Amino acid sequence: MDVALQAALILLICVAFLLIIGAPIAVSLGIASVLAMISIMDFNNSLLTSAQRMFAGTNSFTLLAIPFFVLAGVIMNNGGIALRLINCAKVLSGRLPGSLAHTNIVANMMFGSISGSAVAAAAAVGSTMGPLQAKEGYDRNFNAAVNIASAPTGMLIPPSNTLIVYSLVSGGTSIAALFMAGYIPGILWGIGCMIVAYIMAKRRGYKSDERVSLRVALRVFLDAIPSLFLIIIVIGGIIYGVFTATEGSAIAVVYSLLLSFVYKTIKVKDLPRILLDSTRTTSIVIFLIGVSSIMSWVMAFTNIPGIIADTLLAMTDNIYIILLIMNIVLLIVGTFMDPTPAVLIFTPIFLPIALSFGVDPVHFGIMIVFNLSIGTITPPVGPVLFVGAKVANLKIESIIKPLIPFFVVTVAILLIVTYIPSISLFIPELFGLVK
Repeated sequence: MDVALQAALILLICVAFLLIIGAPIAVSLGIASVLAMISIMDFNNSLLTSAQRMFAGTNSFTLLAIPFFVLAGVIMNNGGIALRLINCAKVLSGRLPGSLAHTNIVANMMFGSISGSAVAAAAAVGSTMGPLQAKEGYDRNFNAAVNIASAPTGMLIPPSNTLIVYSLVSGGTSIAALFMAGYIPGILWGIGCMIVAYIMAKRRGYKSDERVSLRVALRVFLDAIPSLFLIIIVIGGIIYGVFTATEGSAIAVVYSLLLSFVYKTIKVKDLPRILLDSTRTTSIVIFLIGVSSIMSWVMAFTNIPGIIADTLLAMTDNIYIILLIMNIVLLIVGTFMDPTPAVLIFTPIFLPIALSFGVDPVHFGIMIVFNLSIGTITPPVGPVLFVGAKVANLKIESIIKPLIPFFVVTVAILLIVTYIPSISLFIPELFGLVK
């Protein structure tokens, strides 16, 4: 048997087997990649090369943005920022039927755009909105479905850690361009959820809130401005070249920490716990990137991306069908794999095919992240689904039925984003970030 083919089979079979028996994804990728490398070269060189690849894969200044944005998100989650954003969202959406559901969606979009974490948004906003919705007589399963379905908008609306990972693995696609490209697709996702919530609220007879006075609305907006101003500082600074994404992430940490101290929602004694929480999340992501670097080397040696590309091109040379096949594969993968390892694995496979047909790497990045974001709310692995269910104190089985309409709408928006590149590229082109 050809050495490259043997290594490819070992890699694929070991990953599949380890995932089936319940091994963590990072461990599965690492063990499978090392075993595949041992089949290519001797044992000592395999271990040495694996260690070098892990170091090279994580030795990136750009990657420093991830731990800083994670830390900023944890600080915001503990710093009372979510409540102020919820109050602001309530003023914006209070006149719609099922106003609290729309408030949940808008608040998730706001909080996600500041923290960059779908899980953090689902936990922070869901835990605050749940009791309010229950008090107004909203169905608990409906509440949980709304919260879960809208939380991943923060993975598209910048800052987004997943887009940073895509930038790294795609060969240096502009982070600023990716951030700007995520706005319209992320907002469309939120609007789609609001349309579904509106229809369901009308059917269930949920009412709108009473109109608030201009004075109250202004007070709420002013209270939320310091939190929202973080977006202007970080994203504006990155877009206009004042600082890099990594430097912007550090500024986000300092700003959110100072804001939390001003609000008196975080004390110095809380900092060790906050740092530990963010370290846990960061270590998982960085370890995934490191072991994926070993796997990328093995894949390049065995020419797995080339084999898959040849297979796809043998089936069809129609770019629309190829993109549809990619979407289907990514949607399936997203149901059992977290976005970060999925981006690390499938970007090197699918991106060269897309580029050969003239697909812009920024547009493709939004497509792949949109796909995998849907996976965060689908069983059996969806982290947002589990967190949303836990926050609502409900079983996942009871939430699936009210989630189905949201699935249908988000997949429809995914197809629109896939086949109309200008949706993703309009804002980056406006700022001169892509040509």
